[in-house]
Amino acid sequence: MAEAEAAQLKEEGNRHFQLQDYKAAAKSYSQALKLTKDKALLATLYRNLAACGLKTESYAQAASDASRAIDINSSDIKALYRRSQALEHLGELAQAFKDVQCCATLEPQNPNFQETLRRLNASIQEKLRVQYSTDSRVQNMFEILLDGNSEADKLEKAARNLIVLSREEAGAERIFQNNGVALLLQLLDTKRPELMLAAIRTLSGMCSDHRARATAILHAVRIDRICSLMAVENEELPLTVCNLLQAIIDALSGEDKREHRGTEEALVLDTKKDRKQITNHLLDMLVSKKVSGQGRDQALNLLSKNVPRKDLAIHDNSHTIYVVDNGLRKILKVVGQVPDLPSCLPLTDNTRMLASILINKLYDDLRCDPERDNFRKICEEYITGKFDPQDMDKNVIAIQTVSGILQGPFDLGNQLLGLKGVMEMMVALCSSERETDQLVAVEALIHASTKLSRATFIITNGVSLLKNIYKTTQNEKIKIRTLVGLCKLGSAGGTDYGLRQFAEGSTEKLAKHCRKWLCNTSTDTQTRRWAVEGLAYLTLDADVKDDFVQDIPALQAMLELAKTPDKTILYSVATTLVNCTNSYDVKEVIPELVQLAKFSKQHVPEEHPKDKKDFVDKRVNRLLKVGVISALACMVKADNAILTDQTKELLARVFLALCDNPKDRGTIVAQGGGKALIPLALEGTDMGKVKAAHALAKIAAVSNPDIAFPGERVYEVVRPLVRLLDTQRDGLQNYEALLGLTNLSARSDKLRQALPLSHDHMRVAPDFTSSWLHLQQERERHSPAIIQENLQLGGMFIPDPVAMARMLCYVIGRPSWSWGWDYCHLNHAG
Repeated sequence: MAEAEAAQLKEEGNRHFQLQDYKAAAKSYSQALKLTKDKALLATLYRNLAACGLKTESYAQAASDASRAIDINSSDIKALYRRSQALEHLGELAQAFKDVQCCATLEPQNPNFQETLRRLNASIQEKLRVQYSTDSRVQNMFEILLDGNSEADKLEKAARNLIVLSREEAGAERIFQNNGVALLLQLLDTKRPELMLAAIRTLSGMCSDHRARATAILHAVRIDRICSLMAVENEELPLTVCNLLQAIIDALSGEDKREHRGTEEALVLDTKKDRKQITNHLLDMLVSKKVSGQGRDQALNLLSKNVPRKDLAIHDNSHTIYVVDNGLRKILKVVGQVPDLPSCLPLTDNTRMLASILINKLYDDLRCDPERDNFRKICEEYITGKFDPQDMDKNVIAIQTVSGILQGPFDLGNQLLGLKGVMEMMVALCSSERETDQLVAVEALIHASTKLSRATFIITNGVSLLKNIYKTTQNEKIKIRTLVGLCKLGSAGGTDYGLRQFAEGSTEKLAKHCRKWLCNTSTDTQTRRWAVEGLAYLTLDADVKDDFVQDIPALQAMLELAKTPDKTILYSVATTLVNCTNSYDVKEVIPELVQLAKFSKQHVPEEHPKDKKDFVDKRVNRLLKVGVISALACMVKADNAILTDQTKELLARVFLALCDNPKDRGTIVAQGGGKALIPLALEGTDMGKVKAAHALAKIAAVSNPDIAFPGERVYEVVRPLVRLLDTQRDGLQNYEALLGLTNLSARSDKLRQALPLSHDHMRVAPDFTSSWLHLQQERERHSPAIIQENLQLGGMFIPDPVAMARMLCYVIGRPSWSWGWDYCHLNHAG
């Protein structure tokens, strides 16, 4: 009975195979295997499974199934040939050659076997030639690099070639097999910066996507030595070592490129211990005085990138819990550093902000209230433990720590402000005679006044104190921070014209002072950064943003600051530009609710006259003329944890506002806007990716793809536009995404084949067309039909031909005066 059922399943599998449903065929063959013990049938089933594996490109599985068939019948010619095909794809040419030799021995007259033998022989000879030439090249490179008398140009060329070679799988393996790691360690011992950089970059290439090599290199170089190299006072070396550690972490936590088969599967390592060791060393770097500011920044970057979960749908956050329990106090120590105190660790301008971002990411990665309570408790104990009436330095550090947390998880910071003595200590430090105390206290007040209720309290109790400090202090750093504090309090009402906190004209005066500081090039970058932060608050007021955009020197000064190495300014610049372009979310005003609010004597938000569309359009034009696109492109390139997902969303909003007018899109493309939008559409918040994709769609709809997205970059544009197609999104987004895809699909067959459109995506077009049939604008009806026509020209499958025909009939069935445009567009598409 079982044998008959197995034979029936085999026939069913054969039918599926003929219909090219290889997964269903494999399933039938696998079920049949469980029901039979007949050796001939078993061999046939394994042989057929190998054929399915070849068709689905599961080459390792195909080789394994063919081997089982050969174990049953060593002269199974079909199984031998299928195993040789699988092994050839896996790169095991020698074994593949042996299998085909067996086939040729069994059937000497088969021309297919003879041709395969010739091809494999040529491939093996070429592989040997490359291997031996690579070995000699590697040896020559190391001889040049380790020879102290080598000429500079030869040295540079050898280092560059070694790095390039390490980025190829074959080259990296040859370096590793030829004692390359030991030789690279010798290069590190030379202490010559250019050779050390070459060695580290080569090690990075060797670690990339290869877990076994990465583990071996980590143990050979040792994590303590890697961290000591990252700790040096140098800008380039810590960044290069950071890239090496990132490559190692990626290899340890990701999947190995190499497919392990047979006995090799037993050697796949558990990497948790190594990852924990790396984390511990990075946490120790944060509080070591021997570590440079650049090294500390890179340690913070690595922790931010690799500790929190990349996807909150993943249940396991044990890595974050471990860091909170064992490293949060160390991170808080970095956040609480005060540069003017003698006990301060070496810092850069970005260090404290990076620490705040890390705290924010860790807090966001917690899954439940007990975890958040533990996090808060550690922060409370650390801060209250610093309060000491006998030691003012400790009090300053405590307030600085609260200030840093307020820049990260604000809800947590707001709870810490409620601790006994915190607000009182801020006010007391404002009155201190020591300038360092005033500086820290004013910064803390600025960050504390983000919430309207807290800002109202400070307006009532602290404005006179801030004004007094501004008038009396001679220290420019304190003066600008006090000014920003007043700016923030003045903007507490947001965009609501009826909720101004200060008297009429006061916010304009504050903005004028900020613009004056911003244009003063004799002051340091940090001080001017605070001026931008003040404008980020004040530009919520339409009068202020209109005046600012008309002040060309101030606008240019801000955009130039955005291009500086100090990346702490990114969020402030992005916020200011969002305010100036009115690209923030605005709630829809429902007239009935407005009347109800007035009747119940509730406050109704008022729109400022200068927030009307014509004023916004003028501001956008001025921003484009002053070169805002080049500044935005520079901001997007910042490879730093400070470029947070929230900042990316703000930049995407600005781009979308700038792309609104089709006449401006050519300027945006010319200044690099198209290229800058691609990473924003691929990474960030969901809202940010949608905004960036919509801006890309606007550009793709009217621009020549070869100019807007030159070279291979055009293929990166496709996926964001396809993701924008969704019936849950508004009609304009779907329409412009379809227009962009229409334009791209007309470019070439290769690009049409690259469109990753699923059946659901393809059905958006018919659904979208039917919902837009009532519209008067003719071109808005064409896009879905044109894109599907373009896809058919490229030989792509259309899942619903009836809907396709209905759309084309609709397009063709319109009055004759509109045929001309369709005919030209379809000809262009073809």
